[in-house]
Amino acid sequence: MSVSPSVREVLARRIAGEIILSNKPGATMRKWRELFGVSQTTLSDKMVLSPSVISDYESGRRKSPGTKFVRRFVWALLKIDEERGSRFTREFAKLTSSPSMAVVDLREFPIPVRVEYLCKAIKGEVVACSSLNVRDVLGYTVVDSKKTIETLSGFEYSQLFGATTERALIFTNIGNENSPMMLIRMSSLKPKVAVFHGVKPDEYSIRLAEYDRIPLIYSALPTVEQLVKSLRRLYRIALRRKLGKAVRPPPKVST
Repeated sequence: MSVSPSVREVLARRIAGEIILSNKPGATMRKWRELFGVSQTTLSDKMVLSPSVISDYESGRRKSPGTKFVRRFVWALLKIDEERGSRFTREFAKLTSSPSMAVVDLREFPIPVRVEYLCKAIKGEVVACSSLNVRDVLGYTVVDSKKTIETLSGFEYSQLFGATTERALIFTNIGNENSPMMLIRMSSLKPKVAVFHGVKPDEYSIRLAEYDRIPLIYSALPTVEQLVKSLRRLYRIALRRKLGKAVRPPPKVST
């Protein structure tokens, strides 16, 4: 399925705007490069420059990139993705109407992934509805809980589900004011499982999960970076399985 030029333009503006306005533009560049699944070498080849230039910007060794460099950076990402079939552009384009940047990561698994493997990957413990026979998820979305609650409209919330609701909806940066489970409770769209990262679900959140019959998982991984890294490793394992390569279940994550 092709992607219209207008979709690419909206997405390009979103990426460029976030980089330019970021307090840490290099880290933001790295975030988008990794979201598109592009290596530093591949990106530098497309931009016709040394890989060390990309590395220096991402690590902060170089000063903030100018608008011309950011424009080249964004063009190269979108061009590489277009040459790969525009898969990531289509996924992220679903979220371009959101002003909040609440989404940390989003993936559709190439094959169904067992919930028990998801738990192993994120060092997860099922704290509600453990008896439900929920075996597989087809994707995941990692969101910043505070930004999601504070800024997303009902329509934008629906975009968190990507291509299917048969996914894990993973909440990070959870505050004390409102339970993320209230978002799920108030919506007609329900994820296959919900995950709290870094904060163990309270009794109220557990009751809401049980009311909606949604398994609730607590992830004890120390940082969001480790969480995303573990999920992407799980994605790569699923991709290898789809390609028919023998793989082992996700390893236990060391803290």
